[in-house]
Amino acid sequence: MKSIINNTGISLLLLFSITGVAQTKKKEFMKEKILFVVTSHDTKGDTGEKTGYYLGEVSHPWKVLTQAGYEIDFVSPKGGTPPVDGFDLSDPVNKEFWEDAYYHQKISNSMKPAEVQPDLYKAVFYAGGHGAVWDLPNDPQIAKITAAVYEKGGIVAAVCHGPAGLVNIKLSNGEYLVKGKKVNGFTNEEEAAVKLTDVVPFLLEDKLIERGGLYEKSAPWQVHVTTDQRMITGQNPQSATAVGEALKKELQK
Repeated sequence: MKSIINNTGISLLLLFSITGVAQTKKKEFMKEKILFVVTSHDTKGDTGEKTGYYLGEVSHPWKVLTQAGYEIDFVSPKGGTPPVDGFDLSDPVNKEFWEDAYYHQKISNSMKPAEVQPDLYKAVFYAGGHGAVWDLPNDPQIAKITAAVYEKGGIVAAVCHGPAGLVNIKLSNGEYLVKGKKVNGFTNEEEAAVKLTDVVPFLLEDKLIERGGLYEKSAPWQVHVTTDQRMITGQNPQSATAVGEALKKELQK
């Protein structure tokens, strides 16, 4: 009888041990999630020139954040395969992202806004690319998602033209998200340098100031990242990695 009890005890102990390992592994694979917003717009006004999301402004933050253990999902106004600009595979980080089968499949099948569950995300990140200035400011569903994530204590980040997606977001108190916060984005000087001042629907620097943002900037093409009140913004493509690092740091507080 004693032998039977001992064997039963060992069996129960083994069962509890296996269950505990399974639960631990389940927790390990439940990564915290970040939502990347990318544009669906593919043309620079009436110029006939193509645009889209800027590849390096997705790949460089992606690299920082996935290495830190975060899972990334993608949403675009139209869903599906978003147009891409700045397609430079001589950049090793761009190449790594583009050839990552798992994430290539994810960005090639980006969610529509209606498919997003805001409660799943710790942060929302807006990638730039000139297309962002045309469609992201005018998407009320993505704006609502972003406001929901922010108001439950999440973080909002954007780089280059990505902050264009922030300019029309209002919080539940009726105020613009950017109002009273230090912010930056693609500067008027940088827009002039690429000869698109009269092509884009608005100048991002001017619009952020108009919405009450406390705009700051550096000289063209210099890395400049601003963090204020759970909002992170970067000035240009050169700031993409630094925005990813700032977002990682803010998430880990």
